Amino acid sequence: MAITDWPADERPREKLLDQGAASLSNAELLAIFLRTGIPGKSAVDLARDLLTTFDGLPGLMAAHERRFCAVKGLGRAKYAQLQAVLELSRRYLLTRVADQDVLTSPEATRDFLKLKLYGLPHEVFACLFLDNRHRVIRYEELFQGTIDGSSVHPREVVRRVIETNAAAVIFAHNHPSGVAEPSQADLRITQRLKDALALIEVRVLDHLIIGEGPGTSLAERGLL
Repeated sequence: MAITDWPADERPREKLLDQGAASLSNAELLAIFLRTGIPGKSAVDLARDLLTTFDGLPGLMAAHERRFCAVKGLGRAKYAQLQAVLELSRRYLLTRVADQDVLTSPEATRDFLKLKLYGLPHEVFACLFLDNRHRVIRYEELFQGTIDGSSVHPREVVRRVIETNAAAVIFAHNHPSGVAEPSQADLRITQRLKDALALIEVRVLDHLIIGEGPGTSLAERGLL
């Protein structure tokens, strides 16, 4: 049965307009984005299949173009639309966070860094430079590639800290695999950076590993 044959209060678009977007399931919201189904499947049926195929909403949103377009009923146009929606959402959320003090809570800081780093196809090492009241001076992505002792240079971090006149820092980097557990290399480079910055009396408040879920805080783990 086509969605147009459903009772009006069960159609995703009408339901959204009458009851608000929060009343819809992930599949119903996705069906509005898809607009149409394929022979034998409504847009909602197709949406449910997609969520199953990609192991949920995070997997679907992070899917690469080739895998996304391999699904019957999808294509490059739909992939481009989805990426545009995701980027608009990311920019909106970053604006909302930036309008507040991103350090009003550890959760807000974590949300800000996740919006910046989650879903990137390569590792990025970033730093929040803070003043002596722990207000953000600036956010900067310092290094790209495999985050280990050979790619993250303490001398460059110290130079940027001095240039920004920071009194403290929060480091963050992403794990493209989605697994947010810190590696031994992560712990070693964190200690090297902490030791280098201690020489100029700058505190490392945290190092966040960004992946699936809320990520991992080395400070909360007692690893700083």
